[in-house]
Amino acid sequence: MSARKPRENPDVPPNSFGPEDFARETDVSRETLARLKAFVALLEEWNARHNLVSKSSLAEVWRRHVWDSAQLLALIPTGAKTVADLGSGAGFPGLVLAMLRPELSVTLFEATRKKSEFLKAAAQRVLARVEVRNERMEQAKPKAFDIVTARACAPLDKLLSYAQLFSGPDTICLFLKGQNVEVELTQARKSWRMKALRHPSLTDSSGSILDVRELRHVGHAKQTKRPG
Repeated sequence: MSARKPRENPDVPPNSFGPEDFARETDVSRETLARLKAFVALLEEWNARHNLVSKSSLAEVWRRHVWDSAQLLALIPTGAKTVADLGSGAGFPGLVLAMLRPELSVTLFEATRKKSEFLKAAAQRVLARVEVRNERMEQAKPKAFDIVTARACAPLDKLLSYAQLFSGPDTICLFLKGQNVEVELTQARKSWRMKALRHPSLTDSSGSILDVRELRHVGHAKQTKRPG
């Protein structure tokens, strides 16, 4: 996938953005697009039984899920090697990133058993280099990753407490957030110090990508031990 920034076009009419539109916006290879199509087909099959994502969003899967996840790639440095995806759900964004950049070693944290089973099946189907961890994030052993990602996982103050478990001094956290990001930032800064940048979402005019670095807890609650 090319590192160029896709054209901003968040107001594409619903249901009109498909795999070929995604390929045009991202310059993804035909081989990778085929793997993404196989992933989406499996998601549609499983979703009929397990409700992994909402039916309304599945109708717009290429924009609301696949492209929404893929836009993070431009913010991941070329030297990054490891990614922790928190609350992976149906594989967004972590599994998509693993398909788009196969050299990344991606760990998917998902507490729900059925979703974890889907992630394992999907990874096997598309030959993605991922590790699926079926466990609660707060119970995971601390370990520093180069990149920490999350999407629709938790309010920011709670999400940062999870992310700290997987953060080192140079870790970059990339969180896909909605229209309430400023409210969440205000609340989170009562307990956390960080360098935070907002990038406009390419897929949702009310959404943002929150780029968090140098995360440090400063609240009164007991601080989670950072990975060494």
